[in-house]
Amino acid sequence: SGLTVYHGNKFPEWKGAIFGGGLVTKDVQRMTVDADFDVTSQVRMRIGERVRDVREGPDGYLYVLTDEENGRLLRIENKQ
Repeated sequence: SGLTVYHGNKFPEWKGAIFGGGLVTKDVQRMTVDADFDVTSQVRMRIGERVRDVREGPDGYLYVLTDEENGRLLRIENKQ
């Protein structure tokens, strides 16, 4: 659940990527698409908790809201 397209400047290599959260898979998927909207790459970022929403913040970071008894707000940083 939750879906956003990254437009920020914090991670230029992510610009235009689609980020989707997974309640069942407990992860965030980063997907890139071509001009025909076919997925060209997909990277799984394991969160380990049900992901309710994923959003880009005004600071250019991605934020993930988990859906657990003690849900958390996580900031995603690119640690390449």
